Amino acid sequence: MRCLGARMTSPDLPKIAVAETLAQNVASLDAGKLPPAVRRKCEELLIDVVGLAVTARNEDYTQSVLAACDDDGPCTAIGHARTLSAVAAALVNGTAIHGEDFDDTFEGGPVHAGAVIVPAVLAACERYARDGKAALLGIAVGVETMCRLSLVAPTLTHKAGFHPTAVFGTMGAAAGVGAALGLSQRQLVDALGNAGSMAGGIIEYLAEGAWTKRLHAGCAAQAGIRAALLGRAGFLGPRTVFEGVHGFFYAFARTSKGDFAAVIDGFGAQWVTPTLAFKPYPCGTMTHPYIDCARRLGRRVKADDVVEMVCDVGEGTVHRLWEPLAAKQHPANGYAGKFSTPYCIACGFVHGNVGLNDFSDDAVRDPAVLALAAKVRYRIDPQNPYPKNFTGHIRTTLRDGSVIEERQPHMRGGVQEPLTRADIEEKFFLNARHGGWSEQRAAAALKFIAGLFEGPVELTGLRQ
Repeated sequence: MRCLGARMTSPDLPKIAVAETLAQNVASLDAGKLPPAVRRKCEELLIDVVGLAVTARNEDYTQSVLAACDDDGPCTAIGHARTLSAVAAALVNGTAIHGEDFDDTFEGGPVHAGAVIVPAVLAACERYARDGKAALLGIAVGVETMCRLSLVAPTLTHKAGFHPTAVFGTMGAAAGVGAALGLSQRQLVDALGNAGSMAGGIIEYLAEGAWTKRLHAGCAAQAGIRAALLGRAGFLGPRTVFEGVHGFFYAFARTSKGDFAAVIDGFGAQWVTPTLAFKPYPCGTMTHPYIDCARRLGRRVKADDVVEMVCDVGEGTVHRLWEPLAAKQHPANGYAGKFSTPYCIACGFVHGNVGLNDFSDDAVRDPAVLALAAKVRYRIDPQNPYPKNFTGHIRTTLRDGSVIEERQPHMRGGVQEPLTRADIEEKFFLNARHGGWSEQRAAAALKFIAGLFEGPVELTGLRQ
């Protein structure tokens, strides 16, 4: 019988692997010593994701996932009366939170951390009676790990056909749950090693607006819990999971030559978590600066006077948000509209804003919006800073031959123009109303959330 403490190593492998250094850094952290900016971002993240879970609680995709779960237990599905196992609660909550594409974004990745990490950590803490400090540490570690991993080989995961939130989220959730449950350094290494074989999430949802992107966050959250529990139980995972010749990045980014220093250098000392962006619009993040431009254009000219609108874009966004162009100009359904820059631009121009109700199947058939979307096209700007920064630029030609332009130098809600706590709470109330909660019910939930990191993780106040 093989001893659990033994690990065979090859002389060709690194003496200290990336996962081992990461695990050492994670294991040394103390929730009580987190920087104020990190704690503040985790508090804001909690407010945002709970509101998003509520806004989607009655949507058909959330109800489908809930109905598919056959493992009841003690854990909370936010906004629902039924309780579930930890992994099922993470699946339902993660899917709901990411469902309307209104959740936070890390611009360097890009990844959506809150929809994966918060459901995984809360479910694990609720199941295993961990307190709010453990939850805070787990969320901070999970978000930081997930975001840093997305910087190792930027854009290559998308180009390989995978959803970064799904693949990096699984690793981040394993680290976050591991931290919350107090795993040892060795157990964390095994948790990460095992998570590498659980990650996945293809982006074929783009073809016809299928629901699977919504599922990716929930799947990553539940897989992270499983991986952490396996690591805690001594199930061996490859310590070279990240940099190995058959490792995580080789599988999901087609390279093993990434910038692994982005993961481990300064972990726990310099944090990227405070730079998370909160979305002002419920659609693909890279469309946001273009929506801002379109709204300003809509205040300057009439849609009937527009001949064409040409957008300068980053090459890395084209295959998801622009092509095939004809399909993006006429989205197949409301969900497909969220990943169509032409539709989002036309919607912002015609309606003066873009909100939750603009992505129903009926809304994307609006003749006035579709007529303008048909006039929107793109050209690749080799100088575009994506993914380090999300920008917008629309050049509009009018019937009289004149040309007007609008530029947006950054994403509103991001590090250069962050939303305030009041903005985030206003968004929470908006989402809660959309999900059918009264103002009184939403206010009580907001008060409940405010104390979550100070006491036991007991989430009955967030049930139906």
